[in-house]
Amino acid sequence: MKRLTRLTIALLAGSLFAFPALASELRIGLNDDADTLDPAQSRTFVGRIVYTAMCDKLVDIDQNMKVVPQLATSWAWSEGGKVLTMKIREGVKFQDETPLNADAVVYTIQRNMTLPESRRKSELASVEKVEASGPYEVKFTLKSPDVTLLSQLSDRAGMIVSPKAAKELGANFGSHPVCAGPFKFVERVQQDRIVLEKFKDYWDADKVLLDKVVYLPIPDTTVKLANLRAGDLDIAERISASDAASVKKDPNLTYADVIGPGYMAMYVNVGNGPRADNPLGKDKRLRQAFSLAIDREAINQIVFEGTAKAGNQPFPPSSPWYDKDIPVPERNIAKAKELMKAAGYDHLDVELQHANNTTQTQMMQVIQSMVAEAGFNVTLKSTEFATLLDEQTRGNYQLSRSDWSGRIDPDGNIHQFVTCKGGLNDVKYCNPEVDKLLNEARTSPDDAVRKQKYDAAMKILNDDMPIIYLGHQPYAYAISKKVKGFTPSPDGMIRLLGVSKS
Repeated sequence: MKRLTRLTIALLAGSLFAFPALASELRIGLNDDADTLDPAQSRTFVGRIVYTAMCDKLVDIDQNMKVVPQLATSWAWSEGGKVLTMKIREGVKFQDETPLNADAVVYTIQRNMTLPESRRKSELASVEKVEASGPYEVKFTLKSPDVTLLSQLSDRAGMIVSPKAAKELGANFGSHPVCAGPFKFVERVQQDRIVLEKFKDYWDADKVLLDKVVYLPIPDTTVKLANLRAGDLDIAERISASDAASVKKDPNLTYADVIGPGYMAMYVNVGNGPRADNPLGKDKRLRQAFSLAIDREAINQIVFEGTAKAGNQPFPPSSPWYDKDIPVPERNIAKAKELMKAAGYDHLDVELQHANNTTQTQMMQVIQSMVAEAGFNVTLKSTEFATLLDEQTRGNYQLSRSDWSGRIDPDGNIHQFVTCKGGLNDVKYCNPEVDKLLNEARTSPDDAVRKQKYDAAMKILNDDMPIIYLGHQPYAYAISKKVKGFTPSPDGMIRLLGVSKS
């Protein structure tokens, strides 16, 4: 049944879904719909939430954001950091019952590195070759030391897929993904649902306490919360900050949140096709003026009720990687107007696209009002998140607002977005000096040296401003008290091992 997201709360509570959820079925309300369900090609945050149940990785992260074993049981570096050898867990099956071994790992990594549609290429750019050094041992040989590789393998680049299924489906693997996680793919109806069911031969099957998981994209947080209260959902992820108080007071619900390592930002099309040919994309002074017209702390208070952190870099101010020499700027309308005048404008029309969920819509309306005082006439364009990302990729935008969920290594928050050939560089920014600094930061095992490189790159990026950073929001959840064993993860993923429903 296709959901209508603007019905009255009374109607929603009474008849949104035709069938009640089963006791062993967990229904999760997502803020957006996922894009393709191929780990090599996808880029959405909610896609990663689905993968957490469906696709195990070589390594995972724990509650302290430390790398821990998953499909790889151990690993070791050698030859000055240029060789990574991993022991692969034995007895693991893919969801098509084929065996997971070293050859399957090698196939997946090579697919991520060579598939024309792959977005993992820049994440694995340091890998010269990957080979099976035993039936359950894999050796990565690097072009140069890369301290970020383990963190990359803790995400989509390290999700191992069935070679049999991937060869059969090719670039359409996302239509029926086959991995080695606790739940296997059943069906998907775009903008409506993604359905998974328990994989009985999962290697850690004793911790799988649910029979089915259904993910339901519901961008309107009011509708999502109404569905939760009506019993049609069990978990609602990224609820609005304005709903937190009422959730905490509800005797049938539990509230939980955690600050993530990612950021909120606006992406300026500076070189991605014909739509980059506009004043904002061509003149950094206008981008600087737009940024100065925004009161980031006011956004935190108005939109997030003080639960977010104002920010101006890909790392939060509390992070050791944050450059304190570039503090979060105070709003300065006079300086913004001065920069606009120097660029030859008193007023400038700007189209700003954003996801159609409640929180982002409110945030963009606040920014629209703020920057108007400096002379920016902003037109808002609301769309589904997957569509928004597709528009970014194709360059069909002028200014685009989206979030990045963050990674445990700083490289994952910056390199692929601003290096010339970065897999997520939708703005098509390219500065050889930034490339040099960020590539060097990947190779050093010394955090102090890496910090110097990131600081130098941030000074250039803060001046060029292809990405306008806004801050860092928490991941907030409303959970039915029927759900047991769920703990929020600092990366915002919904981990379901040990989770049950009464």
